Amino acid sequence: MVALGASPAAAQEPVLGSDAGACRPGAGGTAALVIVEGFRDRAGRLRVQYYGDNPDDYLASGKYLRREEMAVTAAGEMAVCITLPGPGRYAMVALHDRDADGRLSIFSDGIGFSNNPKLVLAKPKSEKTLFTAGPGLTTLHIVLNYWRGLSVRPWGE
Repeated sequence: MVALGASPAAAQEPVLGSDAGACRPGAGGTAALVIVEGFRDRAGRLRVQYYGDNPDDYLASGKYLRREEMAVTAAGEMAVCITLPGPGRYAMVALHDRDADGRLSIFSDGIGFSNNPKLVLAKPKSEKTLFTAGPGLTTLHIVLNYWRGLSVRPWGE
């Protein structure tokens, strides 16, 4: 783990993931620091993955470009570093897999997307989740959403 000093929001959190070194100041290359917040509880695993800007590949099985997965930490937000192939447009997805079964269980797991679109009963359109990464480090904040009553929304709302 690498301590992070460049992003005030995650200054107290270690940077997680096998790409953690890519988020160090001056590391070079292209990477995203994904700060995931709003966990319902601390069970299970967190998966962060991204897709390119082709709408046909968006959320399609096996079409993600890169994935990082790890146990959920005991407290706080989680700062995950993930390398990107270069500047461009991407859609980032965070999944709180509470039962660690490797798939989305809509009634128990949490999910969030880059740009934090309001979620309804269908997946958000890819265009609403695309972000632009330049050279170097891009920081994203993703708020997890969970099924609650008749809607999908952040746990604290």
